[in-house]
Amino acid sequence: MAAAGILLVPWAGQAKASTPVPLALEIDNGEGKPIDLAKGRTYYLDTLDIRAAIGAYADEGVDGLKFQGDFRNLDWRGVSKAEQEFVLLANADGTYTRRAFYRNAAWMNQNGFIMLDQVDARGRVTGEGAVLLTGDSGSRSITDAFFIRRMRAIQWTYDCPTATDCTGARSFEEEALVELRNATTLVGASQTFKLHPQTAAIRVTWSQNLLRPYFVPIRQIDKPAYAYGFQIGVQAITPARKDGTYAAGTDVSFRVTLRDGEGKALHAPGTLPSYMDTVLNEDPAGIRYYTAFFDPTTTYYRRKHRERMLMAQIIGPAQRIQPIRSILALEDFLQPGTQNPGQLPRDGVYSEVQTLPQGSDLFGGAFDPTAYGWTVPVSDIVTFHVPADAPAGTYFVTLKGRRVYMGEDIPATTNVQIQIGTPVVTQANLGVGNCQTCHTNGGELSKVLHGNTNVAACAGCHAPLSFELEGPIAVRLHFIHSRSGRLNTSVQNCSTCHTSVASIQRTSKAACLSCHTSYPAWHETQFGKIESMYVGGGAESFANCTTSCHTNHPGSRL
Repeated sequence: MAAAGILLVPWAGQAKASTPVPLALEIDNGEGKPIDLAKGRTYYLDTLDIRAAIGAYADEGVDGLKFQGDFRNLDWRGVSKAEQEFVLLANADGTYTRRAFYRNAAWMNQNGFIMLDQVDARGRVTGEGAVLLTGDSGSRSITDAFFIRRMRAIQWTYDCPTATDCTGARSFEEEALVELRNATTLVGASQTFKLHPQTAAIRVTWSQNLLRPYFVPIRQIDKPAYAYGFQIGVQAITPARKDGTYAAGTDVSFRVTLRDGEGKALHAPGTLPSYMDTVLNEDPAGIRYYTAFFDPTTTYYRRKHRERMLMAQIIGPAQRIQPIRSILALEDFLQPGTQNPGQLPRDGVYSEVQTLPQGSDLFGGAFDPTAYGWTVPVSDIVTFHVPADAPAGTYFVTLKGRRVYMGEDIPATTNVQIQIGTPVVTQANLGVGNCQTCHTNGGELSKVLHGNTNVAACAGCHAPLSFELEGPIAVRLHFIHSRSGRLNTSVQNCSTCHTSVASIQRTSKAACLSCHTSYPAWHETQFGKIESMYVGGGAESFANCTTSCHTNHPGSRL
């Protein structure tokens, strides 16, 4: 692979105007968010987010949702609190936010359907529609319309006096969420509909709330400025040596170009839009940056697909790639330029990351009232500083992002290999794999979340953060797969994902308690009570707590 060439990785099925477009619909408190659609195109439902929320002044869990708001007519029998987690960063006034997660209401667990109808301005059906089965919470079926199906409720407590205690709190929000996304192959092939010229809205009928159909207003655009689809171009602009390699200690720069599915650039050469232009003013080309300042995300439980971070990273050498367990602090992101989650002497692997906009503008704009980073245009150049002691081998450079354009909300990731110190390509030995065993039929790695098919490139960004300790990819995968009832295999069977015994033998709080929800009393005496549903405790959760116990896992099949 030529490091100095432009690499474009097209998202599957985006080039031709005849190709069905994946549609993302959002409904908030009964109101559909208006969207523009290309006139005459064919669509299928790929993402549906429904949210109902109310405020409260008393700690009543989510009981208020049973009597108020858009979900008051749903069957709430069986609902119970599953777990909770505090937000690690304090609020501006010094208080803390607690999130309590509720599951097992009948409406959350039952199978159901979503029916789409095109209607005109008077509510009359105009054209083709679709009927999509949601599946249930206990298993994943071939008839399900979506790979990901998550339904739950969350109680937010916004004024806890400490990060462990909400006594005396008076500011609450109760919300219920439906997340359906990543349509299966069957939906993309047979549950499509062509947009009728008279369609003014899409009516969404959910079987759990039949008496309250939703309407998503549509404005049809005859000649859109851009095509659907999303590609990220990456060009190495630092010349390589004659043998195509870079020396250790070299600063290597890359130009990032965001393009639509037909290859048209979404921005002018040399610059990307400012944060303000993309998030608050909704960039007309669909470029998006990190949005969790305004729409909080929570691993597994709340809208991680809507976080939309645009980010670059490098990690290597490939033969030394491993999880990074050193914690990256918020203060690191307030410095200009890049951050270094992986440092060779400490972590055994080198990784360097940069958010776009750079962290000092992105996070500085949110946390520093004197900063103006959100109004500054963003450079399309990312420069990594390969350390002088970087071992020879293959290094992965990754750009990932998300585009939201005219009803389409899709990810893209581009991976580029560069050689440091040697032209010989080296390989990662991760001890994990087999993702494709389950991740098929709409759940392919090329489609879910970041759209990244190179699992060796995950660890570069996914380090623990002081404000989000569950950052490591192992923690997230343990947590997501252990909480989902739709895995269709035992979570004790480590061989589903792990390929070697060695890959499950490093014991830590984070490794165990990202899956297990309890441990014996004598563990509490020695290691402390469980404080985090994600990693068990705090910064100590990533330390290797023993080499003599837990050298295998019951039922691991390894």
